Amino acid sequence: MKNVFDFIGEKPNRVPFSLFLLLCLNAFLAPIVQAATSSEISRSASYAIALLGLVTLSVSIYLFVVIFQPEKF
Repeated sequence: MKNVFDFIGEKPNRVPFSLFLLLCLNAFLAPIVQAATSSEISRSASYAIALLGLVTLSVSIYLFVVIFQPEKF
């Protein structure tokens, strides 16, 4: 059975789905970050710290894959 994208000639765009997962994970991690800090920080700062941690982890994983599997890129 053929996929609908076989007829169009384009692959599905995974960026919106990836951003959705990143925001859901950030909504889960931000309260944990806020609870783990000894001093009181604002809610927006805890979301920013959690998002920064997720982006750092994502870039680290991407660079690890690029270094050890360069033929895919």
